[in-house]
Amino acid sequence: MRILITGGAGFLGSHLSDLLIGKGHEVVAMDNLITGRVENISHLMGNPKFSFIKYNICDYIHIDGKLDAILHFASPASPQDYLEMPIATLKVGALGTHKALGLAKAKGARLLLASTSEVYGDPLLNPQPESYWGNVNPIGARGVYDEAKRFAEAMTMAYHRYHGVDTRIVRIFNTYGPRMRPHDGRVVSNFVVQALQGKALTIFGDGNQTRSFCYVDDLVRGITELLLIDSDKSVAERTDRSSFLTKSDQPLKETMHDPVNIGNPRELTVKQIAELVLKLTESKSQIEHRPLPVDDPKVRRPDIRRAKEFLRWEPKVELEDGLRKTIEYFRQVI
Repeated sequence: MRILITGGAGFLGSHLSDLLIGKGHEVVAMDNLITGRVENISHLMGNPKFSFIKYNICDYIHIDGKLDAILHFASPASPQDYLEMPIATLKVGALGTHKALGLAKAKGARLLLASTSEVYGDPLLNPQPESYWGNVNPIGARGVYDEAKRFAEAMTMAYHRYHGVDTRIVRIFNTYGPRMRPHDGRVVSNFVVQALQGKALTIFGDGNQTRSFCYVDDLVRGITELLLIDSDKSVAERTDRSSFLTKSDQPLKETMHDPVNIGNPRELTVKQIAELVLKLTESKSQIEHRPLPVDDPKVRRPDIRRAKEFLRWEPKVELEDGLRKTIEYFRQVI
């Protein structure tokens, strides 16, 4: 397959490039490098199965030749980024998604949208299943990201229903691992960098809010399973949701184009995560509490039954093992 990855120089986009090229596919990475980094893909430069285009996908997109699939991953994704770039975040969720879907329609390609657990907002249900509609403040500071992704999901389903575009939606829960930016404002990268530098670990609020963290290798494996399922079917067959299903699979026939949660259901408090990072880094840093940001979710835990049943996927990497690999990466880059 020839696959376009928007946001291809980002944390997740670069890992997806590695995995897909390793499976024999050709990858075209597109990124305007607002939050992506060339360093993430420098090892792929010169590979005949990889090419990079620096471009803003909110503009008209043209790609020469065939495309079999598009992975739409372009977007600021950390609270720090989308609070600093609110309009760019909204534009890539709306205009960027529209352009990517238009390209998928023109090429007869499958499109996989990278959505997020943030569509659930500050959830009133825990864990969060895909059927939960969420509790989002549309005019709050975080709303620029939450609503951009909710709009992107609606646009994706509209193109599927109206134009017959073959689509997939993955709702990504907190992910960590090598190639995270050291100062991107996310929980794991913040804690690890602060611990390694001997600085206080900053916890917002009392630290009893919960999060669930998935190691990047597990996440991209799940996304790839969602992308490639029934990829040997014709376009006509793909648009028939039940065409590839066995009789025992029939209850799952609605999940091919509907959202799928990918994440690790192991739930810890933010304070527990900070304490684990201190233990693994053997740091003497203290913990410092700061005011809780507005609309910060109190809980975050994926219900992954759909991924287990539909994709036969579940995470394998234990948090402690993933954190050790992430800590070693940050030791080398900071």
